[in-house]
Amino acid sequence: REAVVRDWPVSDTANMLFRESHTDVAVMHTLPVMAFKDGMSALEKSVEALERYPTRFIGAYAAVDPLAGKATYESLDRQIDLLKPIGLKLYPTSWHGGTIGTWRMDDPSIAFPLFEYAAKRGITNFAVHKAIPLTPAPTGQSFRPEDVEGAAEHFPDLNFEIVHGGAAFTEDTAWLLGRYNNIWVNLERLNIILGSRPRVFGKILLGLMHVGGAAVLDRIFWGTGTMQYHPRPCLEALFDYSLPEDLLDQYGLFGSLPQLDDGAKVKILGSNYARMHGWDVDEIRRKITGDPFDRGSGVDLPPPYSTTTIASHVMA
Repeated sequence: REAVVRDWPVSDTANMLFRESHTDVAVMHTLPVMAFKDGMSALEKSVEALERYPTRFIGAYAAVDPLAGKATYESLDRQIDLLKPIGLKLYPTSWHGGTIGTWRMDDPSIAFPLFEYAAKRGITNFAVHKAIPLTPAPTGQSFRPEDVEGAAEHFPDLNFEIVHGGAAFTEDTAWLLGRYNNIWVNLERLNIILGSRPRVFGKILLGLMHVGGAAVLDRIFWGTGTMQYHPRPCLEALFDYSLPEDLLDQYGLFGSLPQLDDGAKVKILGSNYARMHGWDVDEIRRKITGDPFDRGSGVDLPPPYSTTTIASHVMA
């Protein structure tokens, strides 16, 4: 526990992702969980990641607390200057001293002005933590995804990511995916379910496609979640994964669902996210060729954690 629950340096994150797993590039984001003194992932670490490893950390999301009033916009302005963010990460709960507040994505007085302001500053992608409560404290309906509907309806030119989508409220999320082309699902945390409970993962993924069918696979993408767990085993689990055949006939409200083939995995592992952000995958690939993390062909990955500062502790 003392090796994992600690203040992780950015270099360890980079080594785990780019030396010890098959991850080619990643997006960093700061966090506004102010139950932690630095929000849980400090802005300074996002800045360091972008500056130190520019070919690998190819973007960052800003993060603010919408209930912080004027400080919300001051913080966003500062992060825009420092990060040139490609998105905004949000949490439906707000920590102020010993109290916890909540807000909704469809609130015209809190959320909508923030979306409008961020969009004017060039941010068009908004990721919101859903499905998984963060504390053993009353949070009402704030982790349900239903309020994303109002945001997607009022801002059709913006994209809304439901982070951890399907970990709970899978049917509600499926209806949102089936109805709104600007709603996406980020599979962070679901990837560890894949690594440890592959059949459960299959039920969740099929559940997300239950309404919109295979077309929904165009708006689902991978989320690694490092440092919560090592990125390598989850990735390798997806490489070899097939949906349980006996489950395929149980899902698909308006038509049958296909097996998860290599084309779908390519979408989930990068091309969907690249399309959302308007990135050229070939150009990204060109930039990482020959950089310090480039292993070349035929070189095995080092063992997990072996290139990090906790190698001697973990490997022992």
